[in-house]
Amino acid sequence: MRLYLLALNPTDSVTEGFLPAAARLGLDVTVLTDQPDAHLRTCPDVEVLRCDVRDFRAVVSRISVHDSPGAVFTNSDHLQTQAALAAAYFGLPGKDWRATLRCKDKAEMRRRLAAAGADTVWSAELTAPAPPAAPYPCVVKPREGVASEDVVLVDGPEDLAIRTKEILERRPGTTLVAEEYLPGELCTLETLGDGRVRHVLGGFRTELSPPPHFVEQRLTFVPAHPEPVVAQVLTQLDALGVGFGACHTEFVVHEGRARIIEVNYRAIGDQCDLLLERLLGIPLFEHILRTHLGEPLPADPGARRDRAALLEYPCADRAGTLTDAPAATELIVDGVCLTYRPLRAVGERHELYRTNRDYLGVLRATGTDQDTVDRVAAGFLATLRWEIQA
Repeated sequence: MRLYLLALNPTDSVTEGFLPAAARLGLDVTVLTDQPDAHLRTCPDVEVLRCDVRDFRAVVSRISVHDSPGAVFTNSDHLQTQAALAAAYFGLPGKDWRATLRCKDKAEMRRRLAAAGADTVWSAELTAPAPPAAPYPCVVKPREGVASEDVVLVDGPEDLAIRTKEILERRPGTTLVAEEYLPGELCTLETLGDGRVRHVLGGFRTELSPPPHFVEQRLTFVPAHPEPVVAQVLTQLDALGVGFGACHTEFVVHEGRARIIEVNYRAIGDQCDLLLERLLGIPLFEHILRTHLGEPLPADPGARRDRAALLEYPCADRAGTLTDAPAATELIVDGVCLTYRPLRAVGERHELYRTNRDYLGVLRATGTDQDTVDRVAAGFLATLRWEIQA
């Protein structure tokens, strides 16, 4: 059976998660991408075909002249609607394209939640620096953006106009969304469904960089959020039509009220999914692929709930060339498993982006209690050094 996997740039989720899982399931894999050379470098043994994957018509056409599909799948934020439409065209299991569109389009997500009575957040779409009569502070961001790219907190009309002008100059033709700032503790909920059942796999508490930017710097695993909080988030996901495959939902909790920030209708990234599979002790990537093959999820996936974990992302604090950095490391300290992976190569020059593109590396730490995990992770990170020359 052939799995068509739609992708843009290579990601750890695909190369270390989904492709090995597909091999274990005995699937023939064809990667459709607009960046074939990059995928061939990372996965030389996988069939890679060039395709304009942002156009669902090109995806359908490319599949039609190749082998018959058994599944069409993507873990890319940008390609969920294209994959959903292609799967529907070939009569294969997949996400509802309307739900993927609601999640990707942040303005449409707000409209849908308000229309369903699930939550109402002030928001407005912007194509020019002229500021609306917004409640301040508010957040401005690309309507279909990802990874905190060009997401910024503004405190008044002048600030909003300046920030909007800056973003539109970097992203000509982009539509932005300004929306009211939602206070509270930032968390995530990780879910997995097959259209019949939906499992909550836990989530994370997220620590951000100081305002006005929103760079995720540390995530601490939460085996189970309070039931009333989970119920509120699931109600909002139901209003969006989300329930098939993996979903990574970001929300804030303030005075017991849970309000969605954004819905990424795919597995959590930045190596959190790799940690989650190991932490829960389940074949997470295989479960996700099986749903797209039309197989039901087990009534109880058997996920462990007795472990503690965190991920931390050392970030560049200035633009320049990385001249020295720690190598990949795996070790066990006081019963805590530490896995460090560099995310930027020595010799590379980068600007300061104020997004996850500033990540120098990622530390995954797992153990049996959070205090020990926190202590060991902090001690390990204190030994690492990065040198950046302007």
